[in-house]
Amino acid sequence: MRPSTRVSHAALFLLLVGGVIWLGAVNIRALISNDMLKTGTLEFEEYLAPEAEREIFRLISFTSVVIMISYTIVLVSGAVFLATSPLRLKEHGWLMMSAILFSLFVPVELYTMYLDARMVYMEFFTTAGNDVFRELFHARLGVLAGAPLVALLCYYTIIALAVFRPFTKTPGGGK
Repeated sequence: MRPSTRVSHAALFLLLVGGVIWLGAVNIRALISNDMLKTGTLEFEEYLAPEAEREIFRLISFTSVVIMISYTIVLVSGAVFLATSPLRLKEHGWLMMSAILFSLFVPVELYTMYLDARMVYMEFFTTAGNDVFRELFHARLGVLAGAPLVALLCYYTIIALAVFRPFTKTPGGGK
């Protein structure tokens, strides 16, 4: 086995493990966050006690740490895999489409990670009240007019592309 193949296999392994953890944590954070909002709105539920709301923000902060670490692993390992893989984008259209979809939303993810990092900082290094967390939470939800949701749908599309591998050229020149 060539050294570059070993590197690409290791990068693919890290990409898969990091991707599962990252997308799982994104879904967990969405489920946790959904408990705080009135259905179909960005308004907070009134029945939540301040202590319960604070605990929800704490859980969101913990999942955000997992998301930031695993997304960084996915980003780096994906770049290493593309650079070292024997698969060529010209011959494997599914891989090129996956790379485009992923890289298209890197700026969105980095900006939302910045907002998440502020929330994590407020949780672990300050004694900020719920009003500060509410403000950061609203900024996180309203950021970029729904682009994070579109990004999540694209990430699930990448999974389908990797499974079904459309647009792969055969050695004979056809599809």
